[in-house]
Amino acid sequence: MNLYETDKLLSEYLLFHYGTAEDVLPVGLGPREALHYPVRCVTECLDAGRLSPNSRALDLGCAVGRSSFELARHCAEVIGIDYSGRFIEAARGLQQSGQAACERVDEGDRTTSLLLEVPVDILRERVRFERGDAMDLRPGLDAFDAVLMANLIDRLREPRRCLARLPQLVRPGGQLIITSPYTWLEDFTPRENWLGGFERDGQPVSTLDGLREALAPHFELVATKDLPFLIREHARKYQWSIAEASLWHRHTA
Repeated sequence: MNLYETDKLLSEYLLFHYGTAEDVLPVGLGPREALHYPVRCVTECLDAGRLSPNSRALDLGCAVGRSSFELARHCAEVIGIDYSGRFIEAARGLQQSGQAACERVDEGDRTTSLLLEVPVDILRERVRFERGDAMDLRPGLDAFDAVLMANLIDRLREPRRCLARLPQLVRPGGQLIITSPYTWLEDFTPRENWLGGFERDGQPVSTLDGLREALAPHFELVATKDLPFLIREHARKYQWSIAEASLWHRHTA
């Protein structure tokens, strides 16, 4: 079974996206600056000043949708797309009701029941979720003012196929946000398809180098920044990672 269709990952990602600081970490312990990552992918990376009231956004690899809802604070229409049917089902439930039940693992078989919520001040009707393949998106997706790809690029079998579609997805003058910890694994991406993390002609190639090569004809790299994030597995085990966010503007001509 696909890892991202399991109960375990669904619960972890619901907590990752919608859990409060107290839900995720004991008070006084752990790197609290790494919490609320799906929100910070928008609040720390999106240039809201470039958007009009009628702007459209695409959250590609949206998982269970928290970044999509955050984009709805700034955009009149937001489409969230993910390959996982379980994740999209959960995101649609949150869009409709504003809530989702979650069993947080504490230790072994011991769990805590949580009711997670979308902030009440977000206009959930602006958001639509659909299942799709980032490497083979349906026709008709184009001309977005902002596209977010959070923790997606290193989980694609052919990331360059996804990058090749971006000039159609982002309108001229629009913005692209790519965040990733660059965890290249052959379980997800054959080594020959990695964007970075290897040597070429005796020189190190980073993933940012690979992104520049793929995007430079159509995009300008504006800035990069580090975004730490924390995923809770249980009360005494966490995944702490540092994503790099790269912020791009689509050429106007």
